[in-house]
Amino acid sequence: MRCARLLMSPWSRLSLLVLVLVSAGAAMLVLEPQQLLTTGIPAALGTGVAALLFAAGYGICTAAFVPRPLLNLAAGALFGSATGVVAAVAGTVVGAGIAFGLGRLLGQDALRPLLRGRWLKAADGQLSRHGFRSMLAVRLFPGVPFAAANYCAAVSRIGWTPFLLATAVGSVPNTAAYVLAGSTAASPTSPVFLASAGFIALSALAASVFAWRRRHRLGSG
Repeated sequence: MRCARLLMSPWSRLSLLVLVLVSAGAAMLVLEPQQLLTTGIPAALGTGVAALLFAAGYGICTAAFVPRPLLNLAAGALFGSATGVVAAVAGTVVGAGIAFGLGRLLGQDALRPLLRGRWLKAADGQLSRHGFRSMLAVRLFPGVPFAAANYCAAVSRIGWTPFLLATAVGSVPNTAAYVLAGSTAASPTSPVFLASAGFIALSALAASVFAWRRRHRLGSG
């Protein structure tokens, strides 16, 4: 019984989560499954089945820290704009759900007592009281790392429904921009490619400016 209690303790589960994440990240670096997503889908599969398989692989990859922009570009190159956006957004929700579930099951009990700083308590309060609105803002802002947002949200008291719904809605603009860029990459002078590339560049610039101003405020405070 003592051994069972030790294995099921919050810190043991947190250690297991860290081990799972490190192992998954190492596996992604060695196996490079994102290459399979762009070249390994059999041509005999129909578009619908291929898109479902892509979404499932996308979700697993993002939960293991494969960058979403690469997968979004692959979705556009493989399926075009409309199907590519649907597959990429579905994969985003799957990946967010996997990460959220792991964090909620294995990490929440150990990490919640550590939320003692002012900023941490404020963020936890926002996610707990205004889950959908807060998570929607996080998804719409391109400067917040996807995996980090998932695992941080898992520590809060945000529910599954607002978390997944905000992820599905808020990830559409940035995801669509990358998918459109991937679908029109063969025509880099086309209006669609230029518009999507411009949106991506402006989003990255806005995220950089915001991060710099936030760091400057914290440093001067």
